[in-house]
Amino acid sequence: MTERLDRHLAFLVAADRLKTATGEAVLMDGSRRENLAERAWHRALWALLCAGPADGAPDRLIALCLVADLAVETIALLPPDQAATLESLRQEASAAATAEARALRRIALAQDLMQQIGAGPLARPELEALTTALDIGPAAALADDWPELHAHLAALLSGRGRPAPDPLGARLRFLAEADRLKSVLRGTTIFDGTRRETSAEHSWHLALFALTLGEHAVDPPDPARAVRMLLLHDLVEIDAGDAPIHGNHDPAAQEEAELRAAERLYGLLPSPQDAALRAIWDEFEAARSVDAVFARSIDRVQPVLANLATGGGTWTEYSVTRAQLETRVGDKVRRGAPILWDALVPRLDAWFGPA
Repeated sequence: MTERLDRHLAFLVAADRLKTATGEAVLMDGSRRENLAERAWHRALWALLCAGPADGAPDRLIALCLVADLAVETIALLPPDQAATLESLRQEASAAATAEARALRRIALAQDLMQQIGAGPLARPELEALTTALDIGPAAALADDWPELHAHLAALLSGRGRPAPDPLGARLRFLAEADRLKSVLRGTTIFDGTRRETSAEHSWHLALFALTLGEHAVDPPDPARAVRMLLLHDLVEIDAGDAPIHGNHDPAAQEEAELRAAERLYGLLPSPQDAALRAIWDEFEAARSVDAVFARSIDRVQPVLANLATGGGTWTEYSVTRAQLETRVGDKVRRGAPILWDALVPRLDAWFGPA
């Protein structure tokens, strides 16, 4: 078990590098290009909201979104059985020969176009390039595969755009709001220490944790349900901001702000999807199921790995003691996955000194 867990953690540390790989599309606020981890998270969210009966298994589609851009060398760090599974998913995403892979291709086209249009105003050369892509380029396939969205995109590019009819319009408004999570900065840095992590890329990373670490939980979780929770869990930070676990904030005020955010954000979705996704978020917050306990445990583990990778990272900034780390983090991790915490103890001893 120790060797398997070591390989899991090595994979998850290496996967963090996707946060430094830049994509082509810019954020909808036009501030910068999104990175591939943020893009993977956003596409997984598109899949969660928009997948239809013809798109195969929804959870498999979400997994394709999450792993499609991982490097072969990174996947190879996993235990052989899991490496084979994820590499098969990565190749499937590239080949686009299954219903799920074709759905990913459609989502990728749609998300990229919505990103670029949303970040406008577009200069004439950009507008002409996007129009060509939609008319006769790769995105022209949306006319057959997703005609309602194709018509909406064409209207936007022609200047005759109106809000898309619901339920598509409601989902697009939600996904546009979700883009703002890429600008929410967390208390923890990415694993190379160069900058603060965004909540969107954090959510993608945690979804990978859920895909790979379920065997280490106290009670076997449903990894796919945990992935869904973790894709959604930090969306409230769009309104409420990040509240670092070692920071100085009022927990009651933060909870109230997050509840208001959940009401607004999930309320953007069409019924019954609004209630269904809000229920997933509520379940995570209350930690009242096996899946939620597991998801909350790995949510605590990821920042510990980030700080260990950066020589203490923000522990120094927040003057964190070993006792505080045990109380604020260790106790929560042990509830769902004590093996994970036990594996980290020698590394924590080396940095803090023995507990």
